[in-house]
Amino acid sequence: MKTDKSKKLFEKAVGLIPGGVNSPVRAFKAVGGEPPFIQRGSGSKIFDADGNEYIDYVGSYGPLILGHAHPKVLGAISEAAQNGLTFGAPTEIEVEMARLITKAMPGVEKVRMVSSGTEAVMSALRLSRGFTGRTKIIKFDGCYHGHSDSMLAAAGSGVATLGIAGSPGVTDGAAEDTIVLDYNDLESVEKTFERMGEDIAALIVEPVAANMGLIPPTEGFLEGLKSLTQKSGALLIFDEVITGFRLGLSGAQGFYDVKPDLTCLGKIIGGGLPVGAFGGRSDVMDQLAPNGPVYQAGTLSGNPVSLSAGLMTLKLLADKAIYSQLDERAKRLSEGLEAAATAAKVDVFSTRLGSMSTVFFTKGPVIDYKSAKGSDLKAFASFFKAMLKRGIYLAPSQFEAAFISAAHSQEDIDKTVRAAEEYFLELS
Repeated sequence: MKTDKSKKLFEKAVGLIPGGVNSPVRAFKAVGGEPPFIQRGSGSKIFDADGNEYIDYVGSYGPLILGHAHPKVLGAISEAAQNGLTFGAPTEIEVEMARLITKAMPGVEKVRMVSSGTEAVMSALRLSRGFTGRTKIIKFDGCYHGHSDSMLAAAGSGVATLGIAGSPGVTDGAAEDTIVLDYNDLESVEKTFERMGEDIAALIVEPVAANMGLIPPTEGFLEGLKSLTQKSGALLIFDEVITGFRLGLSGAQGFYDVKPDLTCLGKIIGGGLPVGAFGGRSDVMDQLAPNGPVYQAGTLSGNPVSLSAGLMTLKLLADKAIYSQLDERAKRLSEGLEAAATAAKVDVFSTRLGSMSTVFFTKGPVIDYKSAKGSDLKAFASFFKAMLKRGIYLAPSQFEAAFISAAHSQEDIDKTVRAAEEYFLELS
């Protein structure tokens, strides 16, 4: 495998860009080594600057559910771009996207477009505080909701469970109104609402955790969150930036039949271009300016080129056979990787839901961030490097999910499983 061009590009990048990358996980620090610089993608494959080909299970961390460079998505982008890139004024495609989202998502009656998932979450939290007149937010350790200050709070100590600053640059003031609890621990949520329920504006959760590796909710967890927030007058926010249109047209809320008060979206609704959205109950959403007093704005919100890619993606996903295929291929991959490790007597715990999966290098089970952190990170790094050399591109972190796209073939899956079998046999 040639790496000369990627190495030279990385050397140049580190002198111009912090760490040589524009998002930390791309730096390969969790697995060691230097990242390949990707030149192009097609279907299930990506190709780096040295001409190496990889079967891609990152998919830009979720948006590319149809695969790379889908011709109909590219066609929609090209057609939209011919009419202009941005206007700072309303366009018809914004109405069409809003109609589609509100029709698909059970908890979304009105929606506002933004430019990223981080912006969607930040805006939803402000709206929650403005609507309820309360200040505190509950989040869960290991769930990622973008990099706004209050969402970078880390779990604090003591009975109060109030968050502490989780990153330099985040002030104690920004973190102190964030309460950090353990995912899938409903009892801790109940106790927190008993102590300070009147102060809690909202509880935000990834309904299916996908940023500490893939961890589905335990039975009754989401239903319990809904009941507790309803009783206290707090809002329930589902961060469906990853799960929205990934688990199905109605997202995790449709999959689990739990309707949140607010929903944050991103990734797939942009079809690979930058986009975000947040929406929910009409009475809550109508508190936004210009209707209400809660201010939110964005120069590129509802960008017509981004929405053209997202709208075409969502229209193609209306073919329900796609989700059946995604589920079948993901199951084949997950079970194949787990079987390969087990045959070599390597401890793993595999999780999967729909087209998302993770193989944790631990005896398991993995139900929250604490148990996920028990994984053998050196074992994962060794596995990652071995798979990369064999032309399999996985996320360079134990704590990320693998994504299947509609472009992945049975041959892709079988080749990936064979590569894993080869590696694990070398260990045994």
